[in-house]
Amino acid sequence: MAKINFGGTTEEVVTRDEFPLEKAREVLKNETIAVIGYGVQGPGQALNLKDNGFNVIVGQRKNSKTWDKAVADGWVPGETLFEIEEACQKGTILQFLLSDAGQIALWPTVKKHLTSGKALYFSHGFGITYKERTGIIPPDDVDVILVAPKGSGTSLRRMFLEGRGLNSSYAIFQDATGRAKERVVALGIGVGSGYLFETTFKKEVYSDLTGERGTLMGAIQGIFAAQYEVLRSNGHTPSEAFNETVEELTQSLMPLVAENGMDWMYANCSTTAQRGALDWWKKFKDASKPVFEELYAEVAAGNEAQKSIDSNSKEDYREKLEAELAELRESEMWQAGSEVRKLRPEEN
Repeated sequence: MAKINFGGTTEEVVTRDEFPLEKAREVLKNETIAVIGYGVQGPGQALNLKDNGFNVIVGQRKNSKTWDKAVADGWVPGETLFEIEEACQKGTILQFLLSDAGQIALWPTVKKHLTSGKALYFSHGFGITYKERTGIIPPDDVDVILVAPKGSGTSLRRMFLEGRGLNSSYAIFQDATGRAKERVVALGIGVGSGYLFETTFKKEVYSDLTGERGTLMGAIQGIFAAQYEVLRSNGHTPSEAFNETVEELTQSLMPLVAENGMDWMYANCSTTAQRGALDWWKKFKDASKPVFEELYAEVAAGNEAQKSIDSNSKEDYREKLEAELAELRESEMWQAGSEVRKLRPEEN
């Protein structure tokens, strides 16, 4: 493992230098990796593993949109694409990549095929961390492991095709075979991780639920909406409000942050922008930190998990979800965004 110093804290990470792809292939040469579910994470992980030379099959419900997507992606029915139960039977590593609600519903089917020595793989700690709520309690004689790419399956695949890697966390909940560590690291390299950092199932789900509701999605939408509405209420046009709120951030400034950090982005902006940002960032921190503390407490108490379980298991879940997404999509800010994106030169 490589040791990296993060501002005084030393952390061990796994990179492709000390655990190259050839080593990962050797570790998993006798394994059949069954990717169960072909929705958010499934396609990216399955295709990356396949392209990296691993023995991969996909398990999905026949006559579904995701089955058709798998066929379109090159998976062959009866050869590399099977009904879920048959894939579970054939696989020695079961990558359980259904939604959290889908995992709860399908668990009895998957569990009966978890024979001794197999590995149960997750990309989210939800099902295991909240096992008393989900009912997902694995048998004692299988490895239970996790690789959680820090981004969507779409990003994982896109970055793989660009020759880059998306960083991932990894965790071991249960080591029944004595091989869980090498299995999970090999899988992390195989799915296309940039580097791997260690966590636990509990820490993964706590950080993930906080991040999704916070800076990754919930908080950023809230901040966008607040600034956009203030600009509009003071007479700025939709185009000006959207460009100053979203477009400049996502197209100009965030790439600079990704390249070399926030301080470097500040240093490459005007002195007026620097002064204002330095004066105001702590005010935003002070205003939002209590919300993040409340959010983390709700996650730790299991309340956010229970809300997800209750909501996502209802028969009308999809209809209600679409209505809530439509509220975002049809808002003036994101309608303006749709028009602005059409005007980007590369999208003409």
